[in-house]
Amino acid sequence: MSRYHSYLNSASAILSAYKGEEPFTSFIKKYFSQHKKFGSKDRRQVSHLCYGYFRLGKALRNVPVEERVLIALFLCSHQPDDVLQELKPEWNEKIEWPFDEKLSLINHKLSIQEIFPWQDALSEEMDKKSFIKSHLEQPALFLRLRPGKEGIVKQKLTKGGIGFQIISGNCMALSNSSKVDALIELDKEAVVQDYSSQRVGELLEVVSTELVRQRSSDEFRVWDCCAASGGKSIMAKDILADIDLIVSDVRESILINLEKRFVAAGINNYESFVADLSKPLSISLSTFNLIIADVPCTGSGTWSRTPEQLYYFNEKKIDEYAALQKQIIATVITQLEPGGYLLYITCSVFQKENEAMVDFIKEKFHLQEVKMELLKGYDKKADTLFAALLKKPL
Repeated sequence: MSRYHSYLNSASAILSAYKGEEPFTSFIKKYFSQHKKFGSKDRRQVSHLCYGYFRLGKALRNVPVEERVLIALFLCSHQPDDVLQELKPEWNEKIEWPFDEKLSLINHKLSIQEIFPWQDALSEEMDKKSFIKSHLEQPALFLRLRPGKEGIVKQKLTKGGIGFQIISGNCMALSNSSKVDALIELDKEAVVQDYSSQRVGELLEVVSTELVRQRSSDEFRVWDCCAASGGKSIMAKDILADIDLIVSDVRESILINLEKRFVAAGINNYESFVADLSKPLSISLSTFNLIIADVPCTGSGTWSRTPEQLYYFNEKKIDEYAALQKQIIATVITQLEPGGYLLYITCSVFQKENEAMVDFIKEKFHLQEVKMELLKGYDKKADTLFAALLKKPL
């Protein structure tokens, strides 16, 4: 048996064992740890085959695993591939063909819509075909350069031989396989943060303009209520500067990770607490000038990074998350100062979690819409996010 047949067999065995109960990156790491026969090159190749399998989403679900892996490899690749050359040389010869022409070569009827069959639930602004096709490609790695660190980061990456593309003044894109943590001080000099996530900063800039007018009054109080590992908080500190910051999350473990990131980022003056915001607050808080609510969601705008979530997704989850989001907003909005801002964020592409939620907030709590945007990343090898800035009347 050739090593390429062995790669295919190994991928098939891993995929058959995986049931979607944990992130695939964790599962396959444990698998390789238990099966020491795989060298680093073997692990990369087998992982690549597995992720391609998931990238086909809901399409060709009844096709045998090994056949589906090869179809995915063919459709997701743009350059000749050694596995295809060994196992499907007739496909490898046509690897650079346009996607629609490639479809004519496989032995199954397949339309691009079958990969992501929930188009009617998408936000209206989406270019549906472009978005769905983006799942067939691994996204780029994006860095947000922190203030005053732009020059040193570029210098270190250049010296280390890592190529990059400047997307905007402080945003750069790199190959997803780039090992930047050995060259730069993450969180201190640059933050690993998706391009669309960085664009949330555009809405924070609107708040920053207001903040300038308030500097003579009390300190500007910010609550990052679903803080996760703290990326939005670090960005808020960089854009809004001197703020009174409080962070919370439902998971104590993730706040421990946040603390480590804050130390690296030089953020020492903040408070944190654990809270399940789907329920009324059990502690007393002051009111806030800005509440950042990067709420739990389907994560559907990030599935090109985690395609196993696309593969296993159940449409019922949209309504479940929408209900949770309403509960969280109802809890946190009681802490919003008159004249204060709510920054509502999801990494979802579904209208019920995005525009419909903004309509709910405006109707239920009488907030005024300042700016709302679907942050499209599918044409830049990035995630697609949604962000809306709303203001509570005085």
